[in-house]
Amino acid sequence: MTEQPEHPSAGDRAGTPGGAERPGAPILAEDLLLLLFQPGSGTIAGENTLFYPLAGAVLADLGLGDHVRTDPGRAGTTRVRAVEDHPPPDDILRSAWDYLSEKPRGVQTALAAIGPALRGPLLDRLVERGDIRRASRRALGLFDMKVLEDGGNGRRSRLLEDVRDVLVEGAEPRPRVAALAALLSGSGTLPRFHPDIPWTSPVITRAKELERGDWGAGAAAEAVARTVTATIVNNVVVAATVSPGN
Repeated sequence: MTEQPEHPSAGDRAGTPGGAERPGAPILAEDLLLLLFQPGSGTIAGENTLFYPLAGAVLADLGLGDHVRTDPGRAGTTRVRAVEDHPPPDDILRSAWDYLSEKPRGVQTALAAIGPALRGPLLDRLVERGDIRRASRRALGLFDMKVLEDGGNGRRSRLLEDVRDVLVEGAEPRPRVAALAALLSGSGTLPRFHPDIPWTSPVITRAKELERGDWGAGAAAEAVARTVTATIVNNVVVAATVSPGN
């Protein structure tokens, strides 16, 4: 796949860094981008509206860590605000938290501001971890074309198996897996995972439940995180649906 240009302007407003130091534990947006990467074709599913689910993953991660909360806004809208004096340690998450610390933002506004510059830094992290590999191929015997390939370390397969267990086997999800499955569903890319995750009525039903924050009885302790994540995912659904790229 030929690498796509980034969209710096909106991300610059959110303060998302153009690069990162050696990454620590993967954040949710990294896991989402890795799953959206399709090893067979070297493409990323949902590329045209990618920044919405990636930004949704950043906000959901902040919600899972109790770094942000949601509040009612005007005319039935929802705002997301930073939890004071509780910044996340990861630099990409911290950049989004700093943006929200300035003042509460509508979820759609936050998605549009945070998302567009995320792809490059997140992809760099995946390459550094060995999850994805950048390579060159000769096109038409004349030109070197930059492509993405599977890194071969098995992490994508493990993530996919976790999501499959929840959507197909009915396993009760851990909060991060629930959020990941909900974001895949909300982004409209879940059909791309057939047959690994069969596109069936039970799978669709369970995915929609996760979008709404129905994570199962064991997730009662994550009530705030579930509410925040469900709100964010539903805004991702709206944003991805009305995007001109669709």
